[in-house]
Amino acid sequence: MSRATSHSAQYSATSNSYFLPASPTEIRKSELGFIDKLTALGVNGVMRAAIVGNVIGRMAQPGSELATWNWLQTQSALGELLDVDFDSFSHMRLYRAADRLLRHRAALEEHLFSAVHTLFALETTVTLYDLTNTFFEGDAAGNPKAQRGRSKEKRSDCPLVTLGLVLDGSGFVRRSRTFAGNVSEGSTLAEMLAGLAAPAGALVIMDAGIATAANLAWLVAQRYRYLVVRRGGQRQFDASQAVSIETANGETVQLQQELSADGKEVLLYCHSQRREAKEAAIMARFAQRFEAGLAKIAAGLQQPRGEKRRDRLLARIGRLQERSRGASQHYTWQLITDATGEIVTALTWEKAPVAGTMATHPGVYCLRSSETTWDAERLWRTYTMLTDLESVFRSLKSELGLRPVYHFKEGRADGHLFITVLAYQCVQVLRRQLRAAGIHDSWTTLRHTLAVQRRVTARLRRKDGRTLHVRKSTVAEPPLMKIYRALALNPAPGGTRKLLH
Repeated sequence: MSRATSHSAQYSATSNSYFLPASPTEIRKSELGFIDKLTALGVNGVMRAAIVGNVIGRMAQPGSELATWNWLQTQSALGELLDVDFDSFSHMRLYRAADRLLRHRAALEEHLFSAVHTLFALETTVTLYDLTNTFFEGDAAGNPKAQRGRSKEKRSDCPLVTLGLVLDGSGFVRRSRTFAGNVSEGSTLAEMLAGLAAPAGALVIMDAGIATAANLAWLVAQRYRYLVVRRGGQRQFDASQAVSIETANGETVQLQQELSADGKEVLLYCHSQRREAKEAAIMARFAQRFEAGLAKIAAGLQQPRGEKRRDRLLARIGRLQERSRGASQHYTWQLITDATGEIVTALTWEKAPVAGTMATHPGVYCLRSSETTWDAERLWRTYTMLTDLESVFRSLKSELGLRPVYHFKEGRADGHLFITVLAYQCVQVLRRQLRAAGIHDSWTTLRHTLAVQRRVTARLRRKDGRTLHVRKSTVAEPPLMKIYRALALNPAPGGTRKLLH
């Protein structure tokens, strides 16, 4: 909820934030027990208020902790609703609140996950694990985790930090950790899953980057089941042995299931028409670029001053191969030289697709699992739950202000990411309750709907010369009223306050 002031029985809304339903503290206390947990951890009242301001600010107006501080002081009526004077807070108090949150990270994650499972009567049967990264503004020289690597946002010009999340099938976070921006994905699994106390035989789903042979052996030793994308190996597909299923968006996917030779693992070869079109286009583009590079070299051999030295041409072709994204493996080429063997007179090449690759089997990928009793459709539909984790990362980045990171200290950067994870947990609680009432809007849409309600003051001059100040919330618009009803909340948060002087 925003705060605004009016005069002479007129009012004007001058801010543009929103209030998380009627009493955020009551929701958190009764459903998640978040504030009670902070109290049990020894966090005092002022620090608890700063923590709540950080988390709700990240939900309401995503940005840095400094941006949250500005929002709390100039736009939000959250302080009034919580009976906290955020105007007296310095921005450093919010930074210290992030430090305190990070100190209790493990305890808070365990508590919140337990609370949501009790609240929604969820069963923990599937564990999803993946990593993403986000970039720093600045070089972050004081943070050893700020390293350059492969940016998923194409920001290779900036140092990165990596966030790893362990979720269950319902989409709630069990554990989060931050790693260096250049971390090897496969090296993080044991650290993230160790000590989770997942039920015996829980199924772990992860992508190929994490599914190393060592990690699969570790999962088996820890009595986890697994369902992963196979790393490497030849592609194959026999349509005559496949079954067809239809996805939620109407696409047809073909599945061919095989049992491994030792009977301990099942392989599921999947063919997607949409993926085939995408991969075929990618392969055609890079093959065309590789051929164009070879043609340019060949044309240079016909020029009087063109490069003809064999060693230099080999280096040029090597650079073409590096940039070809694997397309060069489908070509055989030969440099024809003069009698000295040093001067090239001609370059010839021929396309020869390698069997079992993207060139011969576009759109085919392979899943592998220790769950040998499931049929092909169940395996595939269970694996697609990993796409829900990808949507989590999109929400963290686009809806909850995960990126970019402005802090140059390691602890502050980690705290920024953890606040975003906590905000995501709260958003998931609200969205799950709203979906049960038929409201399926994104958090961005919900936030805009909530933003229209204001906390305003009307000043009325009485005949006796005294002034009556009336502080109240504006009437909730129909879309907002629908949200309040779904959450069983008071549509006029904060009540009415009157002051006569």
